[in-house]
Amino acid sequence: MPSLGNSLSLRRGLTFATGLVECLCFAGAVFGWASLVFILKTEGYFSSLCVNTTEVNATQVLDCSGQDEQFSLVFTIASFVNNFLTLPNGFLFDWFGTTVARLLGISLYTMGTLMVAFSTAAESNLLFPALSLLSAGGILFLITNMQVGNLFGSRRSTIITLYNGAFDSSSALFLVIKLLHESGVSLRSSFLFLSACSVIHLFRTFFLMPRHHIPYPLPDDFTYGITCGKSKTLSLTETEEMPLNKNVTVQQEKSFRECVMSRFFVFQLLWLSIMQLRHFLFIGTLNPMLQRLTAEEPSLVSQYINAFAITQLCGVLCAPWNGLIMDRHKGKPRAAGESEHEADLRASVLSLFLTALQCLLFSICASIPYLPLQYLTFVLQVLNRSFLYGGNAAFISVAFPSCHFGKLYGLMMALSAVFSVLQYPCFALVNGPLDGNPLYVNIGLTLLSLLAFIHPLSVFLHCRSLASQRAISTSS
Repeated sequence: MPSLGNSLSLRRGLTFATGLVECLCFAGAVFGWASLVFILKTEGYFSSLCVNTTEVNATQVLDCSGQDEQFSLVFTIASFVNNFLTLPNGFLFDWFGTTVARLLGISLYTMGTLMVAFSTAAESNLLFPALSLLSAGGILFLITNMQVGNLFGSRRSTIITLYNGAFDSSSALFLVIKLLHESGVSLRSSFLFLSACSVIHLFRTFFLMPRHHIPYPLPDDFTYGITCGKSKTLSLTETEEMPLNKNVTVQQEKSFRECVMSRFFVFQLLWLSIMQLRHFLFIGTLNPMLQRLTAEEPSLVSQYINAFAITQLCGVLCAPWNGLIMDRHKGKPRAAGESEHEADLRASVLSLFLTALQCLLFSICASIPYLPLQYLTFVLQVLNRSFLYGGNAAFISVAFPSCHFGKLYGLMMALSAVFSVLQYPCFALVNGPLDGNPLYVNIGLTLLSLLAFIHPLSVFLHCRSLASQRAISTSS
């Protein structure tokens, strides 16, 4: 059977590689919003909201704060949709499987790209549904690809975080479109090309992805995709009912309700929501912030927007570090009586702590109104963002039963989306009463980010309590 084994290894390799390309080039494109806004402004989108105003010294200036606010609202809604629709998408994935979820994702993404392609400055409001559809389709690409980590056992968390890093790096797609636009390629041509790429997504769906799910732990005879001969493909429910070792008693898994009501879920939600709000507000207000710091010099704003977008590419390089931190105990002997679940939780403490620390440093740098410092802010932002989403998915996969992954991941992202809507009133506060100066809002968000340290402390205390109980039972 060596040829069958080689075929399966090749298929797994292709599934991993093409999934990485899909996440890297498409899934999280909406988070490259700052680059797209630069194009949309030159094309005159929402330009009717710019008005002539007279300053104190009687000079006439063009006030485009209304235009900036409208662009911020587009991104706020799209980022909300990205997270909130993860809940029904997670249920859809768990109940109906990979093929159905991916076909829906491809349809939404294609409609979004077509709407941007055929939008004009006169129909600027098309951006609202278009960006929301791109968000919803992109998150389905990510959800269906994260299960690929189950094919690689001991490197499961590394693969999950790598895919999340690729999702973050895909925000550089809009930088590519911006550079092409500056070279003479129209916005319509770029988005029509993205629409045509749906053929690639369909090919992966039918040939390189399972119809249902990739189970964990992975059975030896598990195969997937369209094959020439007959092969046994197990669904998730089948593998849950059949333990790998028939002599081992199957433990009763926690119910979905028990998982949601647990301390881990609540503190993970707090940890994610706070840091996500900080990132969304930074991305959504980056363009006006740079305009303020550069005294509205277009070439300088473009230079910093490009630098920000280029750093986003590094997300795919940074994210695996977090996975390696979470997988560092794999293959090593565990303490006497320590379960794999407990070892996974113990390994996650460092990851959770480092992510919170990165957010604090990023928020401090973003609060300092010194233009050259923003290069460091960009680096810290992409590092923290890649740790944040990869770590969130990896923690859910190790802390809760795999049969609830899609639902829990979806609920987590949906609830954090509700919290992230606060970015719009924050932007309105900066744009209105604070007269465009975000200093006080940034200080408030920096102080709020300190609450993210509660979660790693809680997991650490839980693991220490389990270790103490194990020591007592061993001594007795």
